[in-house]
Amino acid sequence: MRRRTGLALAGAAILAWGEWLNWRWSRALVGNRPGASEAVVVLGYRNPQPTANVVNRWRVRAGIRSTAGARDTRVIFSGGVTGNAATEAQLMADYAKSVLAFDGTVVLEDQSTTTWENVTNVIPLLEDVDRIKIASQPAHALKARAYLRRQRPDLAERLVRADDYRPGEWLLAKPLLALYGLRTLRVLNSEERKVSL
Repeated sequence: MRRRTGLALAGAAILAWGEWLNWRWSRALVGNRPGASEAVVVLGYRNPQPTANVVNRWRVRAGIRSTAGARDTRVIFSGGVTGNAATEAQLMADYAKSVLAFDGTVVLEDQSTTTWENVTNVIPLLEDVDRIKIASQPAHALKARAYLRRQRPDLAERLVRADDYRPGEWLLAKPLLALYGLRTLRVLNSEERKVSL
């Protein structure tokens, strides 16, 4: 009985740790800037098949739900070719339109193959908006926000939180995403990891 209780407590602690880290990352390097226009940048994930994979479908849903509120919003799908299939950006846009029935403004950035390139290539599409949201898994979105801050600090001041973290969503995967995030976020300094409340 004690062993089961110990295992249950350890499991709950691991799940809570994954939730906490993802919550923190979703709130780092963002502000609360007002504005009438916004861009939601949805970062792609390797997708060698002819339709959006589970990761890209989740990122599209997070991006679309992040559009609520602003009158003048554009969704920018960012991701190039991986394999012989269509670009990540096109697959995500197709999913948003055909499955989610999204009828808002969509812009494709289809040349990027890395997160750094995603940020570099969307910068021209962000110049004229008041607010910028980056939608992905929280650790990946934080990395992209840090890259925007390094490349264009003036645009990084327009960053606001996307709706890419929800308690309980991907609950069992969050500890694994947290471990992966800790590894990939080693490129960030401590100032870039600070939570904005």
